[in-house]
Amino acid sequence: MNFHTRKWVKPEDLNPNGTLFGGSLLRWIDEEAAIYAICQLDNQRVVTKFISEVNFVSSARQGDIIELGMTATDFGRTSITLRCEVRNKVTRKSILTIERMVFVNMDAEGKPAPHGRDRIRYAEEAYERYRQTVHTAVDATAAAAAKEAEREALNEDEAVH
Repeated sequence: MNFHTRKWVKPEDLNPNGTLFGGSLLRWIDEEAAIYAICQLDNQRVVTKFISEVNFVSSARQGDIIELGMTATDFGRTSITLRCEVRNKVTRKSILTIERMVFVNMDAEGKPAPHGRDRIRYAEEAYERYRQTVHTAVDATAAAAAKEAEREALNEDEAVH
């Protein structure tokens, strides 16, 4: 499991007992899981469909740094299922685990849409896809500039003759 996000527990995140408020943690988890699903499915339109049982096994206090880990465990036709683990960064003590979080890939009209994924995509793949897109855009820009320069040269040549 990769731990991509760290959060610093601040006074505004605490409940009256002086420990991390569960609602704050669940908000962080849902946001991180949505970002993970967006990156995996390459679509910003994903929605939370299901979150399995949440069992807090320990807590965090002000000043603690916690980290959230996500991994994809299953790819459906229009969904992705994730597993989440939250732990104390310093002690590595588990705070909670969520075995199943299901996100649904949506189209522009807000309807479930097939995503075509069947395995985890890693950062290197995303970077390579980005690099190819940028390279293609640069090539297209260069080709357009060359064509424009050729047109200008022809216009200048015609003006001379």
